[in-house]
Amino acid sequence: MSVDAGARYRGLLHDIDAELLACGRPSGSVTILGVSKKQTREAVAAAIAAGLTDVGENYVQEAQMKFALLPPVRKHFIGRLQTNKAKAIATLFDVVQSVDRPEAAHALDKAARAAGKALPVLLQLNVSPVDRFGCPPAQADALAEAIRALPGLRLEGIMAIGPVTPDRDEISRAFHLAAKTLGRIGGTTLSIGMSDDWREAVRAGSTMVRMGTALFGGRKNP
Repeated sequence: MSVDAGARYRGLLHDIDAELLACGRPSGSVTILGVSKKQTREAVAAAIAAGLTDVGENYVQEAQMKFALLPPVRKHFIGRLQTNKAKAIATLFDVVQSVDRPEAAHALDKAARAAGKALPVLLQLNVSPVDRFGCPPAQADALAEAIRALPGLRLEGIMAIGPVTPDRDEISRAFHLAAKTLGRIGGTTLSIGMSDDWREAVRAGSTMVRMGTALFGGRKNP
């Protein structure tokens, strides 16, 4: 399993660079974020040994146990941001990708300032008609302005989850909406694309793809 994770990481880098070349984008302009939810420490460590620099977790408790046993990486929180977990999230993570509403931003800002941080965050945008979470595109400008007014947070861009559909054109439209919104609110990070739709994401301008199954294989209980 651990050997496979390293080999998969190298294979994904190769495939992403090929897609970037086909799009006329520079090699290496997309970062792979390894989604380590319910993956073994050995598998994640193997990917890190192969060059993985960024790891994302959905749950605070699992992250606390796992990160303590891993080599140094940039740690991303990618789960639903519950305000009662803001202190733990601000303390443990280097980036929070899921700021989707003002109350979450304010709770995280308070926790980040208490921890002495200016915490990089992404605005989570809802580009899928059936997704329950994420800021509606029409409200993104107001939320971005609210985040930028908070001294404990540093808005770096947008995260979005593509729609679950076999329609590749629908996925592409959703990702282009995320890219267009980033162009409007500003930022350098566009975290779109996962194991099943990263090609559409790269074509839309993604700078970070969140890989779980494609990198580590099926989820396991650590």
